[in-house]
This record gives sequence, C-alpha cells and structure tokens, in this order.
Amino acid sequence: MSQKKVLITGAAGFLGSHLCDKFINENYYVIGMDNLITGDLRNIEHLFGKQNFVFYHHDVSKFVHVPDKLDYILHFASPASPIDYLKIPIQTLKVGSLGTHNLLGLAKSKNSRILVASTSEVYGDPLVHPQSEEYWGNVNPVGPRGVYDEAKRFQEAITMAYHTYHKLETRIVRIFNTYGPRMRLNDGRVLPAFIGQALRGEDLTAFGDGSQTRSFCYVDDLIDGIYRLLMSDYVYPVNIGNPDEITINDFAKEILKLTGSNKKVIYKPLPTDDPKQRQPDISLAKKILGWQPKISRENGLKITYNYFKNLPKERWEEDPYGRNFKK
Repeated sequence: MSQKKVLITGAAGFLGSHLCDKFINENYYVIGMDNLITGDLRNIEHLFGKQNFVFYHHDVSKFVHVPDKLDYILHFASPASPIDYLKIPIQTLKVGSLGTHNLLGLAKSKNSRILVASTSEVYGDPLVHPQSEEYWGNVNPVGPRGVYDEAKRFQEAITMAYHTYHKLETRIVRIFNTYGPRMRLNDGRVLPAFIGQALRGEDLTAFGDGSQTRSFCYVDDLIDGIYRLLMSDYVYPVNIGNPDEITINDFAKEILKLTGSNKKVIYKPLPTDDPKQRQPDISLAKKILGWQPKISRENGLKITYNYFKNLPKERWEEDPYGRNFKK
C-alpha cells in the first residue's frame, strides 16, 4: 500500500506544526505550506531533512498546485490572534475566502478529503452559554473583529457548499482557546501574553474587569480531536475544546502562582466586541468522535510554562513577528 499524502496549510504556525508532527508520526507523507506572515520556521525545523516531509513557502490566497495524488488537506492557514488580524485585516479575509476557495478546488481536482479550521469566534459575543454547534452566533460584521469572524463564517459556508454541490468530502472543526508549546509570546492572546509578562517580571495585563471567561484546551488534546474528526464520516461543524471554564482574574492568579511572580494584575479597557464568555459544549464530539480532553489545565500549563522558560531569553522580548520590541 502506497504512503498516504497530506497537505497542511499554516504548517509553520502553532497548530499547523503540531499537526505536521502528528501526521509524520502516523507515517504520512506531509506537505507543509505557509507564507510565514505569522508562521515561524523554528516550529518545524526539526522536520527538515525527513524523507516524508517537504515544505512549500507559498500563500494559499494565490493558486495552489501540488503534484501527484493528495489524500487529505488540512486548511489551517490564517492569522488567529487579535494583534494579527487587526494588523493585517485584508490578508485575514483573503486567506479565509480566496485561500479556502483555492484549497477546496484543489481537493475537488485531487478527490481529496479536506478539513477546514474554523473557530469559536463564529459565535461572536455569545448570547447562549455554553456554545453548541446549533447556535448561530452574535457577530458584528463591521467591527474590528469582523475580519476574522466573518472570514471563518464564510469559510464554513463555502465548505458546506462544496460538500453539497460537488459532493466533496469535507470536515469543519470549530476550535476553542488552545495553548501549548510553540505559541507565540506577546501575540495578544491571554495565555502567552500572561506568561510572557511573568517571564519578563512585568505586571499582568487583563482587559475589562477580568470577569470574562475562557476555556483552555491543551494542544495535544486538540490535535487528537482534529485527527478523529478528519477520519470520521461527520460533515457538519464540531466543537473541539476544553469545557473547563475559568475567569480571566482566576486565570491570572494561576499564572502568577505557576511562575512564582510577585507582580499584580492591571486592567485596561475591554476591546470592542470582545466575547464575555467562551465555553464549548462538546457533547457532539463525545458522541460521534468518542473524544474529550484528557490533560488538565494544571498539567498543561506546567508543560507550556517550562517550554517558554527554556527558550532563549531574547525570545521572551520578541514581538509576534520575531522582532525585539524592547529595542
């Protein structure tokens, strides 16, 4: 039996790089693709030189060509943090629309199964709690977050259209807050921001009054859920995340305790349309995938903190694009 081949877009990003590892370990031939606008080659440099891995430096918003057969496509190319999509809003919209269209076309031409990475942000600032897949969301399309939220909502719509009209094998995963090694410090997301500030001996910055909630899933659990969804027969969106909900205030206390910091939490105004609550209903994932998270936040945070702590100290002071913001 010939080796199966998978294309992973956003391969040099946080989730994309872990997916590359997963499929390498499952003995697939992996094609990683990334335009490196937010990805980092350091995340996948350990894969260079492997016979079953190749990397293409390419923007999927432009025509995508992959020679020979292709069994699976996982579309994870997209800016994912507020700093990113506020800085590069047009690119965010293009990768969610043009990029998704290009990859669906590639999947159709190769007769491949494609899984697209959507997000809990399709629920916006939710009026339903916890959020199940049946909830349609509360999204402001012209607000600052709309470029990301609507890109992902369009991505889901065009994916389902290809499934319905072209009978393409498609899968949609709605990803909730995820953390772990290879996240970018200082990219605006709460967990790496808190850890980066703690490592530099700074106060932790929370937005609003800190009463808003998030639910954090360790990356290994998420990757397992994505793999199970890809191999399933289910075509509609599925939430993958950890339902263990916590307020930002309590989470800041956990980070201060974990890092041994004696600093305090300072508060800044809540960004426009920032969701007040975020908690996945994972009943569907449990039922159809037999999946639920296994790694506790306590253990996952220890692994993540040790990863960041052991990075060269100059990495602690990088901005999200690899530049030293202290200089």
